[in-house]
Amino acid sequence: MSVNPIAQELNATIKHGNSNLMEMLSKTGRRLFFPKGILTQSAEAREKADQRFNATIGIATEHLDTMYLPSVMDYLNHEKIKARESLTYAPSFGLPELRQRWKEAMYEKNPSLAGKTISLPVVTNGITHGISIFADMFLDPDDVVIFPDKMWGNNHLVMAVRRDAVICNYPMFGDGGGFNLKGFEARVREEAENNYKVVVFLNFPNNPTGYTINATEADAIVDILTDIAEGGTNIIAVTDDAYFGLRYEEEPIKESLFARLSEKHARLLAVKLDGATKEMFVWGLRIGFITYGTKVMKGAAEPFYEALEKKTAGCVRGSISSASHIGQRLVLKAMSSPRFREERDAKVEILKRRANRVKQLLAGSRYNDAWDVYPFNSGYFMCIRLKTVEAEALRRHLLDRYQVGTIATGKHDLRIAFSSVDEENIEALFDAIYRAAKDLAG
Repeated sequence: MSVNPIAQELNATIKHGNSNLMEMLSKTGRRLFFPKGILTQSAEAREKADQRFNATIGIATEHLDTMYLPSVMDYLNHEKIKARESLTYAPSFGLPELRQRWKEAMYEKNPSLAGKTISLPVVTNGITHGISIFADMFLDPDDVVIFPDKMWGNNHLVMAVRRDAVICNYPMFGDGGGFNLKGFEARVREEAENNYKVVVFLNFPNNPTGYTINATEADAIVDILTDIAEGGTNIIAVTDDAYFGLRYEEEPIKESLFARLSEKHARLLAVKLDGATKEMFVWGLRIGFITYGTKVMKGAAEPFYEALEKKTAGCVRGSISSASHIGQRLVLKAMSSPRFREERDAKVEILKRRANRVKQLLAGSRYNDAWDVYPFNSGYFMCIRLKTVEAEALRRHLLDRYQVGTIATGKHDLRIAFSSVDEENIEALFDAIYRAAKDLAG
C-alpha cells in the first residue's frame, strides 16, 4: 500500500529528528497521518468565515449558537457550561487548553522533567484507548511486549489478540519481596538479543498488586533500559500511570518513571499513558492522554513531536474521531478550580486510611495459614496468594455463600479492591474471605 504524501512529510520530520523512531513505528504507524480534508477546511472557516455563513462542520446551529434539546441541557448548568462547550465535537487531538494544562501539571507532579522537552499530550478515550492507540502506532505482529507476571488482563486483549504481539513475562517480585530487578533485566536482555525492538510496560502503582517501586529500583530500571539501548536495541518504555499519585507510604517514588526515562537515549522512547480516570475519580468521563519523550538528535524538538502528535491524532481520528467534549471540558474546569487540589488530597487520604487498615489487619498471624500477602503500598488494589485453595473456586464460593465480590487474577492469586470498600467494612471483608477459604479447604 502506498504511503500518503502527508504521512511521508511526517516520516521525514521524525527521521530528521531521530531516525530510530522510524524503526520503532509499526507499519500502520508509518502510514498514519492527520488528514487535511474536512477538519482543516472547517478550522480555516472558523477563522475567516462570517459566522452566519459557515457551512462546513457537520453540526446543527440555531441563532448562531449550538442547537440543543432542552431535555439534554436541563441537566447541565447553563451558566457554567454552555452547549457549545459540551455538545459540539472536540478536536481529534483533544481540547488545546486541556492538553496544555495537563502538560503543565505533568511538570508540576514530576520535577525531574525540568529542562526536558516532551510532546504535548494527545487526548484519548481513557487509558485503555491510549493503549490501543499505542499498539496501532508501534506494534506489528510478533513484536515483543514485556510485562511482569502480575499484569492487567486487558493488555493481552488489546495487544496480543488485536495486534498479534507476543507478550512475555518475568516474575514481578524477587525473593526479598521487592521488585524483581534480576528477573526484569534477564527477560529484557534475552528479548533484546533476538529482536531489534523491545516494548517494556511499566505499570506503577501496579494493577493488580498495588505495588510501586522505590527510588533505587526506579534508577536501576532506567539504567538497565538505557544500557540495552546503548547496545543497539530500540527500547519503547511505556509507563502505564493509571493510578498515578495514589501512594500511601514514603518509600515509593513520587514521580512517574517517564520523567527519568525521557531524553535518556536516542534509542529509548518513553511513552506516558495517564488520565483523569483514577487521578481525578472520574472513571466514566473516559479522559486519558498519551505523551512522548525521547532524545531529539537533529533540529528543534517541536516539529519532531508535532509529527508524532499528528500521527497519534490521525489514529484517534481513524478510530473514534475524538474523545468526549463534555468529559474534557469538565476535567479542564475541575483542574482550574481553586478547590481542586484540596478536594483530591482529601479523597486520597480516605484511600490511604483504607490501605493502612488492610496492612494493619494483615500484619499479624491471623490469616497466615490461608494466604500470603504480595507487597502493596499504593493504588486501588492488593493481592493475596492462596495457600490451600484455588482463586477461581474461592471467588465463586465467596459470591454464592458470603455475597462477597473479588477478582481471581491467577490460579492462586486473588485481587481485593480496598478502594471500593469503606474502612469500617474491611475487617469483615477479610474475615469472610478467610472463612470461605477454610470452607473449601475442608
